[in-house]
Amino acid sequence: MSEHHHADGFDHHHDNHFTAMEARVKALETVLTEKGLIDPAAIDAIVETYETKVGPRNGARVVAKAWVDPDFAEWLKRDATAAIESLGFTGRQGEHMRAVFNTPDTHNLVVCTLCSCYPWAVLGLPPVWYKAPPYRSRAVIDPRGVLAEFGIDLPAEKRIRVWDSTAELRYLVVPERPHGTEGISEEKLADLVTRDSMIGTGLALSPEAAR
Repeated sequence: MSEHHHADGFDHHHDNHFTAMEARVKALETVLTEKGLIDPAAIDAIVETYETKVGPRNGARVVAKAWVDPDFAEWLKRDATAAIESLGFTGRQGEHMRAVFNTPDTHNLVVCTLCSCYPWAVLGLPPVWYKAPPYRSRAVIDPRGVLAEFGIDLPAEKRIRVWDSTAELRYLVVPERPHGTEGISEEKLADLVTRDSMIGTGLALSPEAAR
């Protein structure tokens, strides 16, 4: 096992379960708590919110309902903000939403070219790559190439439509429903919906892949 030598001249043996970044965050949290600048309970509440109440599972529920309920799907197309809010998902960076539906002819891809606008209420916190300049620029210039790097090789005849999120409007991709999912419950269908499939850099999982 190799040792990690640092510029400060000390060998740090990692004898705890924290990564280097987690250890730094914990240390900062401790210092700020001791100075009375933050309340640990408030931090825990925020973390719990994004882990259990906000995140891709919310968006997955929206997609699954659209797959099984044509009336809801039409509402989602017409007024995504209201349809999503009817399921209890609203709030920070989710106030103005538009749902775009993948079809056999068209694949949708979402990017924010200016910064990292992202629908937190349905997708949680944005992945690092979504905020990175290479994705933000190349998704517009070479969307097919970007998708190939994510492992998505689309037929040449399939159109790729790129949507640019802004502070005023954010997008949710409704992926195509996988084949062989007839008769599967809405709850189980939600398990097939991934965060990346709702950004457009992935596809919904097959029932076999989800097992």
